[in-house]
Amino acid sequence: MYLSIVALPLMGAITAGLFGRFIGPKGAGFITTGCVALAALFSITTVYEVGLSGSPVYVTVAPWIHSEWLDASWGFLFDSLTTSMLVIVTGISALVHCYATGYMSHDPHIPRFMAYLSLFTFFMLMLITAENFVQMFLGWEGVGLCSYLLINFWYTRIQANKAAMKAMIVNRVGDFGFALGIFGFFATFHTVEFSTLFAQVPAYVSVHGDSWITVLCLFLFVGAVGKSAQLGLHTWLPDAMEGPTPVSALIHAATMVTAGIFMMIRCSPLFEYAPTALIVVTVFGAMTAFMAATTGMLQNDLKKVIAYSTCSQLGYMAFAVGLSQYSVSMFHLMNHAYFKALLFLSAGSVIHAVADEQDMRRMGGLLRLLPYTYVMMLIGSMALMGFPFLTGFYSKDVILEVAYAHYSVAGTFAHWLGVISAFFTAFYSFRLIYFTFFRDTNAYRTTIEHAHDAPFAMGFPLFVLSLGALFGGYLTRDAIIGPGSNYWGNAIVTLPEHAILLDAEWIPLSIKWIPLIFSLGGATLAVVLYHGFSPLVHSIQLSPWGRELTLFLTKKWLFDRVYNECIVPVALRFGYTTTYKALDKGLIEHFGPFGISNAVEKLVENVKTLHSGYIYHAAFWMISALFIGLLFISPGFDLRLLWILMISILFIVEKDKTNA
Repeated sequence: MYLSIVALPLMGAITAGLFGRFIGPKGAGFITTGCVALAALFSITTVYEVGLSGSPVYVTVAPWIHSEWLDASWGFLFDSLTTSMLVIVTGISALVHCYATGYMSHDPHIPRFMAYLSLFTFFMLMLITAENFVQMFLGWEGVGLCSYLLINFWYTRIQANKAAMKAMIVNRVGDFGFALGIFGFFATFHTVEFSTLFAQVPAYVSVHGDSWITVLCLFLFVGAVGKSAQLGLHTWLPDAMEGPTPVSALIHAATMVTAGIFMMIRCSPLFEYAPTALIVVTVFGAMTAFMAATTGMLQNDLKKVIAYSTCSQLGYMAFAVGLSQYSVSMFHLMNHAYFKALLFLSAGSVIHAVADEQDMRRMGGLLRLLPYTYVMMLIGSMALMGFPFLTGFYSKDVILEVAYAHYSVAGTFAHWLGVISAFFTAFYSFRLIYFTFFRDTNAYRTTIEHAHDAPFAMGFPLFVLSLGALFGGYLTRDAIIGPGSNYWGNAIVTLPEHAILLDAEWIPLSIKWIPLIFSLGGATLAVVLYHGFSPLVHSIQLSPWGRELTLFLTKKWLFDRVYNECIVPVALRFGYTTTYKALDKGLIEHFGPFGISNAVEKLVENVKTLHSGYIYHAAFWMISALFIGLLFISPGFDLRLLWILMISILFIVEKDKTNA
């Protein structure tokens, strides 16, 4: 059963990819959705056996790489951390597969799309079930490859091409750091297996200190920065919205972007011995949450607003990891998957209804036309902002509380940036609701006439996800992060002794109320400003300072401009002058294929001149070779024979010339 969870999505991908033309769109959708749904059912069973019953499972399938110290086998680890991710990945993926059969019904290439989705799911399962770094890196690169294929699915669109290449290239920067971390740990401990590596770290730190472990953990964090879109390497995330909406939901809700957070949680026994690295993670996570929340305030693309909210929530997860609250970070990762998938799929329902329009300024007045979609999006937005007793409330507020209770500079910094980010999150969430459903419509008449609510294939996944957004946090809080819970007892994660008790009475009640007050204030401000004081908003945006601020936020903090004008030209110039001209066209080609071929050609030309066709030339070389051979064979060779040979050669040459 455990291996079938990983194998089923791969089987669906192979079937749809190779035999899609024979089974057709409906057959491809049925097989891939069925395989992933069956894997989701098996994953629920593993939660009971592994998580609740406390029976971790290790499955070694076959040897893979065995070279001196490097021993990486095909093995799968199923502990509480793995099974928690399994339910999220397979469950969300199954719903996205079902949703895609309705959303992509007009597309002529459905089998290829469904194959990509299932292959994406397979590589994500390989990542989370890996028992060593090499297998994790295989899944890590696999989801990067599939993200390129999915974002670029509509490959005739130039923006999709650019977005896919940007995602691939930016993630390569992070992957390079991740690879350096893996190389460093292998060079230091001669193993890539998690359990063996984690067991050696305490003794190493006690002897050598934590400096080198800190450096390696920072390399791992660079990988997480790229994959989980933290500050600096986050620019690929909003542009990835060029892919179909099911792709956005699958990438941003439960799979690719959470891979970096999952990796850091899995490597928590390493990060616990690198306190400086944890501080860096905390600061970067807090700044990411703030940057993305402020950027999302003035975005007009429906999917990009939700994408920036994903980036902001990943910042919350990251600084929870930096504060050593790994279980809390994982809890928010699970809760975030419910309401973020709900938001993306609801946005897809809106886009599907209004003829693929994504600009919120060209929407409005859709409440009566799309009541079901409105309810679903409202639930997702309220869960995102942390409305009381919805799923986001139970995890995001806990993150802010433990940040306050950490009583450190990094903790205080993260707490207040997180609180301010909560205000902006509520603001853009309700701005999105108002622009899409309540404002007077700016859509074309033909668009409004043909607008329709989600069909069953698209509506059913929304209903299931809404249940998770409403009740997921309440039902799982005590089991996952409650005091005294033994849910993480069999997981290879560190639960530090200094972890904050979540119901600690000494946290002031006012601190617990602050996130709620800020969230409600942000939502209220958005509705009041855009409903009753819209001219005031426009006048503020047209003022000198308002214009500069608006430009700064709509241009995404000018990160893309800085990269395009300062970093990319330098990198391209270095690549052209150094790697291309000096190395590729110079050193490698000179001593490589072209250098060898040119040398052989010159040698052949020289040898060809010896074959003149004259008998006396042939006789000269034959006798010379015989003479040289005799010298080597018999060192005591009589030199008097040399004169005889030379006279013979001259005689033959002269005779040949005379005959000629």
